[in-house]
Amino acid sequence: MALGDAILACLTERPMTGYELAKTFDSSIGFFWKTDHQQIYRELSRLRDRGYIQGREVVQTGKPNKLVYTLTPEGRAAFRHWAARPSTPASIKDDLLIRLYALEAVDIEPLRADLMARLEHHRDRYERYERIVKKRFPDGTASPADMGKLLNLRIGLRHEKMVAEWCEEAITALSALTGTTNVVAIGADTGESRG
Repeated sequence: MALGDAILACLTERPMTGYELAKTFDSSIGFFWKTDHQQIYRELSRLRDRGYIQGREVVQTGKPNKLVYTLTPEGRAAFRHWAARPSTPASIKDDLLIRLYALEAVDIEPLRADLMARLEHHRDRYERYERIVKKRFPDGTASPADMGKLLNLRIGLRHEKMVAEWCEEAITALSALTGTTNVVAIGADTGESRG
């Protein structure tokens, strides 16, 4: 997948400015396709040069004018062509897993601290997904147009929970090696802070 395909996917929903696209990446597509705002703006220029999108200037009072991007018929066709191709499973490149692989050759405490930070990251992401699901899909169902978004949120929830549980398992195992304190399991409500 290329960034351009992700931008075209966003524009299938509605016309957007570059700023709105960046915000969409920050709050949804960015969960599974990372990019920064400058890359989005560069890619918008490329997509426009290829004829896949067009920009319409909107005059604003008291602030700079803005460009609103829409898909062209060529852009919609290019996106549909890309979407019809088979996907490639994502590969994992994670330095933490390499350090665990060579556990006997590394200091355990920094590794354990790294796992604790990862655990918090995945717990936070899980809670964020949960809030989005409750807000956008309070009854757990979606319209046909939003079913893909709900399915993405569900896999995000499962992934974050699974990785958080794995972090807990790894921390417990390393704690047993060093004789340090274990971590509070995900879902355990002790009323105390995690750690």
